[in-house]
Amino acid sequence: MLKIENLHVYYGVIEAIKGISFYVNEGEVVSLIGANGAGKTTILHAITGLVPAKKGRVTFGDVNLLKMPAHKIVSWGIAHVPEGRHVFGQLTVYDNLKLGAYTRKDKEEIEDTLSMVYKRFPRLEERKNQLAGTLSGGEQQMLAIGRALMSHPKIILMDEPSMGLSPLYVSEIFDIIKQISESGTTVLLVEQNAKKALSIANRAYVLETGRIVLEGSGSELMNNESVKKAYLGE
Repeated sequence: MLKIENLHVYYGVIEAIKGISFYVNEGEVVSLIGANGAGKTTILHAITGLVPAKKGRVTFGDVNLLKMPAHKIVSWGIAHVPEGRHVFGQLTVYDNLKLGAYTRKDKEEIEDTLSMVYKRFPRLEERKNQLAGTLSGGEQQMLAIGRALMSHPKIILMDEPSMGLSPLYVSEIFDIIKQISESGTTVLLVEQNAKKALSIANRAYVLETGRIVLEGSGSELMNNESVKKAYLGE
């Protein structure tokens, strides 16, 4: 479904991503784990056109995303939940959600999707007329995910969805990610909470300084001694 081949990304003269290759199959949850600065966010930004790749290929089906402007990538069925949520704080919850559907023209189906989002996130419906900037961190994360779902994506790229959240909200967000996957949407997850990320992943990759150093199923990496020592606090 999504295939990354020999991807190289630079910030000036610094090579942030050093020729990585990996894939995501339809229906999977694939997690990228690693320390700060490993390149996880840069990979997502390269996939969605937010940073240019120096070399390599990113294909979604038969489409080479590296040849496409960022604003058109979402129309192919790719949604990005960015690190830090980036909701539009001066707009209402409802307006943020409707912006997520800006590529769609099917008004009746957009309303159906909105109803589905409200069903999944009842708090968003309760606060639909509230300014997004006044929501709690956990509620803003729910809004960012709901906004992504409004585009009716085939795959969602999630960047650090648990960052800065209380343990209660962390558990809730990961339950939501599982539900999204079980409903048929593919998920590529970047997450520093390695234990949670591996617990829901079909497969996972470990990044260190712009390179993939380990890969395997979520359970295999959860039981890998080096992963336990470096990322699971064991």
